[in-house]
Amino acid sequence: MTQAAAQGGREADASLPFVKHTLANGLDVIVHEDHHVPIVALNVWYHVGSRNERPGRTGFAHLFEHLMFEGSAHHDTGYFPPLQRAGAVLNGSTNTDRTNYWEVVPTGALDLALWLESDRMGYLLPAVTEQRFQTQRDVVLNERRQNYENRPYGLALMAIAAALYPEDHPYHWLTIGGADDLRAMRLEDVREFFRTYYHPANASLTLAGDLDAGRAFELANHYFGELPAGARPGPAPPSSAAAVGREVRLLLEDRVELPRIYMAWHSPAIFEDGDADLDLSADLLANGKTSRLYRTLVYERRVALDVSAHQNSRELSSFFLLVATAAPGQPLTDITTLIDLELRRTTDEGPSGAEMDRARAQTEAHFMYRLQTVGGFGGKSDQLNAYNVYRGDPGYFSTDLARYRSATSESVRGAMQRHLRLDRRVVLSVVPRGQPSLALAGSEPVSVC
Repeated sequence: MTQAAAQGGREADASLPFVKHTLANGLDVIVHEDHHVPIVALNVWYHVGSRNERPGRTGFAHLFEHLMFEGSAHHDTGYFPPLQRAGAVLNGSTNTDRTNYWEVVPTGALDLALWLESDRMGYLLPAVTEQRFQTQRDVVLNERRQNYENRPYGLALMAIAAALYPEDHPYHWLTIGGADDLRAMRLEDVREFFRTYYHPANASLTLAGDLDAGRAFELANHYFGELPAGARPGPAPPSSAAAVGREVRLLLEDRVELPRIYMAWHSPAIFEDGDADLDLSADLLANGKTSRLYRTLVYERRVALDVSAHQNSRELSSFFLLVATAAPGQPLTDITTLIDLELRRTTDEGPSGAEMDRARAQTEAHFMYRLQTVGGFGGKSDQLNAYNVYRGDPGYFSTDLARYRSATSESVRGAMQRHLRLDRRVVLSVVPRGQPSLALAGSEPVSVC
């Protein structure tokens, strides 16, 4: 199967030319030629994340982000040294919906990168010994302590996720996994998770940069074509519906100096109707010094040190998050009142024409900035893989951008009215330990472990 990206009209300058071919074992291979610099970006996405776990068995996907850098059957040592000696940069990441690995290499080192990637896709398990598994599990537990348990406000998102989603929903836990679940893992559980999700039929490979498409497909077939396809994973088991039918107020005491307020709402899944509008709403409300809440809370009233908002777009469902840190001596009640006033004003009146122009311009600039690099997080190879995995179409870039170009003040106002209701949200007060009185009235204490 071969497919070429279409170009045309005003959005031709925003397209990502590509050719796509699917190997006999089910591996999607996408090639984008860019001959400006003698480098090639190799990018692999596995359609697996923490959403593929289940209660009591969490943290597997993130653990493999670590294990897959530690060696495979025919290269039973770390992956960073040989690639870095060849002049490469490399990394990987895991989220709720996918795991990715990437390298940007000089053109002459492409064979090395492809060989290493194919070896860990097809022959990782012989190198995953009990000792290596336990070592990397301890690394993850330490990462959890550093990034969540011992970091100021680090447990807030855990509390929010647990409140937004029921216990059997795959977004109830964070990607890092639960500490008890990590300790309870066994090597055979880990191996079975790998066999289920890390194989060609559940993966997408993008090569972008200074290489010919025909040669790229030859190389991909040479290194990956012999790998067994594996069974394409079935749909995740059904879970309880995620909904918040009232305002839920929670209290978390933490080792922090200043109180902070978090507000979270359920919102449309990525690419669904309203997703782009709420993305624009986040910018209009709280991102940048010209945003409404920054002007009110930080610049004019000086009741907050910072404020931010974000539409966390994900496959099954998303959530909209608004966060503000109180200035010294300023109560969260006053900050919340001002936020609510601005939310009501915006949903009643809609953003102004000037605000919409600014938000669309910022979004379009962000899209264009991502076209500047062939590799890394958010580069062209990453974009092609994202659209291929989530939409089945690597050429979705222009369609994605069009969602924002076509947004109007009325569509943004409508999305906010539907989804950012004050009586359908989770409100979390994070306060210094021993000072629960600083939380919003009616907040129920929550324990996060």
